[in-house]
Amino acid sequence: MTILSKTALAATMVFASTMANAADLYSVHEDHTWVTFSVSHAGWANARGMFRNVTGEINFDKEDVANSSVAVTLDAASLDTNSEQRDRDMAGPDFLNSVEFPQITFESTRIEKTGDKMGVVYGDMTMVGVTREIALDVIWNAEFPLPWDQSTVKTGFSATGQIDGTDFGLNSLVDFGLGPVIDIAIDLEAIRQD
Repeated sequence: MTILSKTALAATMVFASTMANAADLYSVHEDHTWVTFSVSHAGWANARGMFRNVTGEINFDKEDVANSSVAVTLDAASLDTNSEQRDRDMAGPDFLNSVEFPQITFESTRIEKTGDKMGVVYGDMTMVGVTREIALDVIWNAEFPLPWDQSTVKTGFSATGQIDGTDFGLNSLVDFGLGPVIDIAIDLEAIRQD
């Protein structure tokens, strides 16, 4: 084998190895993403809501999910609880204080695979200026091109988790008979960035 052939072979192997281990970058598709929550309202029923404005990026390594990462930002003022007055109250200074803290963020710190298309994403959630580690159970639902546009590839995830609002200083929840445990449910679609 010539030196040139050996060099070409080595370069090909390095390139192939890099491609096999490279994570794909995805941008969260806001119009097809639902970040919802539910919290007990004094035991009568579960009060539910969602955040309408969601942005983020996902680096997804399908061969080794531990090399993946997630970063998501919610607009705190985009809270929707099916009541304009309640939305104003929840976004106000007694709760989310969205004027002083306009964003709720999540950045993954590690990801563990727990089964076929399943895993746990651990990360730092920052809300009302307080950062705490949370864990989300995640299922990778599917990935394929849009039927009407083969050049656009979408992937989708569903996630669930639970936080205690008082861990983030939301002590007013208890005063209003809410929670303080908050159940989180996320359905997220993201577009691959080629």
